[in-house]
Amino acid sequence: MKIAAFDPATAFGWAFLDTATGVFQSGVWDLTVKRDEGAGMKLLKLETNVVTLHRTVSGFDLVVFEAARHANPKMFGAVLHQAKLQAILERFCARHEIAYRGYSPTEIKKFAVGIGNARKDGMLKAVRGRWKADCESFDEADAIATLYLAVAEYGDVKTVVPAASGRMA
Repeated sequence: MKIAAFDPATAFGWAFLDTATGVFQSGVWDLTVKRDEGAGMKLLKLETNVVTLHRTVSGFDLVVFEAARHANPKMFGAVLHQAKLQAILERFCARHEIAYRGYSPTEIKKFAVGIGNARKDGMLKAVRGRWKADCESFDEADAIATLYLAVAEYGDVKTVVPAASGRMA
């Protein structure tokens, strides 16, 4: 199974695993909008990156992501931003007839660290220790944890160990 996992944000974490071959890649896409670009450019950048990854790895069987969920009123803008990015992923999956699933931040943290309110540094340490020693950012760590949560749910996580790190710009 080919699984792509995403952590939607401006620093957009992603991870890919082909469970049949062990091919593994991960990284972070910078979706920052430049000075004279419209806000919609972030969504176009995301779509371009997802299409490029999809072509590069010859398709996905499953897409998983940290889903936009409720937040306190102070975080409403962040949840709205994440929901827009999630909508791009869902539209891509619908167009390509790819199954997808969202996980709550609590589910992802509980799977990776053992507690649902783990801090970012705890997630980074857990992911580095369990799956990938050279994980470089919190965003990449969240995508990798989401990937292995999907593997645990839909396959045997014990038999799937990432090969040497492969990165895409």
